[in-house]
Amino acid sequence: MLRKIELLAPGGDVEAIKAAIVAGANAVYCGLDTFNARNRAANLSFDELNGVIRLAHDYGCEVFLTLNIVILEHEIKGMIKLLNQLVNTGIDGIIVQDLGVFQLVKDYFPSLVIHASTQLTTHNEGQILFLSKIGASRVNLSRELNLGEIKSLTSLAHENNILTEVFVHGALCIAFSGQCYSSSVSVGNSGNRGRCSQACRDEYEPTNEGHKFPLNLKDNSAYFDLPELVDAGVDSLKVEGRIKGAHYVYTVVDTWRKQIDSFVESGKLLTDDANLHKVFNRDFTNSFLKGNLTKEMFIDSPRDYSGQHAVEKNNATSMVQIQQAKNELYEDRNALGATLEQKIAFLDIEKRRLTLTFSGQINQPLTLKITICEADSLVEKDATSTRSQTTSFNVESEVSLTTADKSTIDQATLEKRFKSFNDANYTIEGFDFDQLGANVSIPFKDLTALKNKAAYLLNNSVEVIAPVDVESLVQQPKVEDKPKLSLLISNLKDLNLCDETDADIYFKLPESLKKDCTKHIDLLLKHPRLIPWFPAVLIGKDYDESVKILEQVKPKRIVTNNTGIAYQAFEKGIEWIAGPFLNTTNSYALRTMKESLNCAGAFISNEISRTQIRNITRPENFKLLYSIYHPILMMTSRQCFFQQTVGCKKPSIEDGCMLKCEKATTITNVKGVSFAIDKQKGGYPSIYNDEQFLNLDITDDLSGLFDEFFIDLTNIGAGSKAEQDKVQLIHYFEGLLNGDKNAASELNGMISVSTNAQYSQGL
Repeated sequence: MLRKIELLAPGGDVEAIKAAIVAGANAVYCGLDTFNARNRAANLSFDELNGVIRLAHDYGCEVFLTLNIVILEHEIKGMIKLLNQLVNTGIDGIIVQDLGVFQLVKDYFPSLVIHASTQLTTHNEGQILFLSKIGASRVNLSRELNLGEIKSLTSLAHENNILTEVFVHGALCIAFSGQCYSSSVSVGNSGNRGRCSQACRDEYEPTNEGHKFPLNLKDNSAYFDLPELVDAGVDSLKVEGRIKGAHYVYTVVDTWRKQIDSFVESGKLLTDDANLHKVFNRDFTNSFLKGNLTKEMFIDSPRDYSGQHAVEKNNATSMVQIQQAKNELYEDRNALGATLEQKIAFLDIEKRRLTLTFSGQINQPLTLKITICEADSLVEKDATSTRSQTTSFNVESEVSLTTADKSTIDQATLEKRFKSFNDANYTIEGFDFDQLGANVSIPFKDLTALKNKAAYLLNNSVEVIAPVDVESLVQQPKVEDKPKLSLLISNLKDLNLCDETDADIYFKLPESLKKDCTKHIDLLLKHPRLIPWFPAVLIGKDYDESVKILEQVKPKRIVTNNTGIAYQAFEKGIEWIAGPFLNTTNSYALRTMKESLNCAGAFISNEISRTQIRNITRPENFKLLYSIYHPILMMTSRQCFFQQTVGCKKPSIEDGCMLKCEKATTITNVKGVSFAIDKQKGGYPSIYNDEQFLNLDITDDLSGLFDEFFIDLTNIGAGSKAEQDKVQLIHYFEGLLNGDKNAASELNGMISVSTNAQYSQGL
């Protein structure tokens, strides 16, 4: 087999990265202490990142940097500063969630390679084409996909020069990545900002099925699915675990390395996965890959299962046997740890030390000798050794030194001019001027040319890219003079609302559509006033059927929360608005969608606050929208929330479950807070907050920014709440936007269980 299969390892800190390298990872992904989606990991300083890149490249290992959070407007300058630094580091790729970063890189930092983060929830063909259009070279596919879906998407990705990677080992989220707001809503820690507090691992009051951890999934392991992943054409096998330690990383990566090597060399799999069970795990499942979504994916404890596995493997029943099995596990762990410690003991990421020696006399060129001293680490099978290694090179000026007239090239001048070599890669150990003549001079432009030559050689003979200044964006005029009201419905019973208002009315399409059924096409053709609203997740046939709606209805305008449908609308010349679940938080994200795919407007994320919203700038002829009233979605899953709560007779989720099931229940955490689990016909199981989102303040605060304020009148997420008088709600919201002073108090009275905490606290 000639095709390279990349083993991609997590690196939450320097020790974990070293462990991944010696275990045989082809690449590692890691984050700095800013702009990355694992802020609970130790992460790296910028100096450490440079050292890691040097070390990894010495061992033929690539390094990818995670910049995989949504970016706030005030952080754009900081992001640009970081990108200016990264272009000269030798980083092999950056992993990105925010659509604005795609545009920044495309316009100003084209030498950087972009990977689309799992937070972009990539699961259909249109999304692959969307990401190709905005500059992605690789995409991390959604963890919920099965092997057939992965194979189909990978084939299309390869046709568009995009690589695919798939998570093959580690923790599983029950929610679609990028579409989980549970932590953000409950404690203000957004998963889209790397601060997930893992509400899915929380303890809840016992459910009807007797489970205290009804949302807790087993860990993912595709260890025995390697042949199918290779057949699917997947380019990179990704291990999760940036908050795990070096011992975990070494053990998992080493085990996977041996499995891959065995399969490449012999076509056969190893049958022993014992070491995977000796480090932290919640037991293992490959059910997403197999498309077999049963209750066996769940485990009623988020804690380490390795001890229990050791007990079960040894058939231990007595206290003595149980303790003996656990002692053997600890001894094996210690042995693995000792092996790791020995292998990484002399791996070094310290800066290389420079000595700068200047020499030259009048009528001679100015010569700079650079001496580099660094540790040379050797890792062998049975021994580890280290030694110092010194290299040097000379650079000369193009012109000769002359007798100084006014400005002398003296020690102080040269130290000042060359102090920038004291950077993330090098530390200047000393200057030597003993061989430099007195009272000599050289034009500063020639001194700068000498410095640039030296910088080029110190940068591995790669041209140093000068920092770029990114021009500020200018706020363009609103499309609407005064904010308009718009509303969302999802039920035919609500069609009468069309007679009650002149507001734009969006119709929410389901996440699952019956194959070749024209029900929604007929509805939209019969009621052309309805504007199609596409959901965030559309997999397989559901994406195909959604595309048919675009083709046959040919709507003038749509709202889409799915970038695959956005791409199709762009291709078909249909005006499209980016929905609220595209997590738009900054001006450059708007610019990406406008300039690359002719987007006509966008909802600004409800996760961000007034101060984080107010400086966002719109592109020309572009609408800004904001939802002021809606049920608060916490998470959506391809798995079933009812198997562990109220129970379900079906052993696994079937195709018909999406179309037919409309169960509802609640779960209550140990703090006594209840959450509604809602399953609409044609929808994925979803969990909603007990409060509705109601933000009337923004209609005063930022009415000059927005073209449209939106209200969601679907019954989704209502739980046990009484259904509102929707006609009355519309009239009060219209009154609010028209300056009726009593409208706000009437709305607060009608919608008594509500919050706008996110508008206050932000991200």
